[in-house]
Amino acid sequence: VQLQAFGGGLVEAGGSLRLSCVASGGTLSRLNMAWFRQVPGKEREFVAAIRKSGGNTYYLDSVKGRFTISRDNAKNTVLLQMNSLTPEDMAVYHCAGGLRTILSETREPRGYDYWGQGTQVTVSS
Repeated sequence: VQLQAFGGGLVEAGGSLRLSCVASGGTLSRLNMAWFRQVPGKEREFVAAIRKSGGNTYYLDSVKGRFTISRDNAKNTVLLQMNSLTPEDMAVYHCAGGLRTILSETREPRGYDYWGQGTQVTVSS
């Protein structure tokens, strides 16, 4: 499975962006999906996750109420709607997919088998 992330860009603080992650070479419905972000010199940070069924979602505390993860299995796509962006949200965002992600590893990179190349989100203050 190949994952490709789209939708990053430059936005002013308080603005919104919507990231998309498209899967090819496989069926997204088989994967638990997540978004992570990374800034230079820091470890990859969990942002949001959604289980295969789409019924359960998980968020980093600092993005709760601002970010929404969703999936459209028919379109092999996962979305991350990001509102009220702050400079602290600036990072490269990666989508990830896991075949058998156990709940305890939902927020851990090791819980995911497939990774997209990342898309840069820049927030100006």
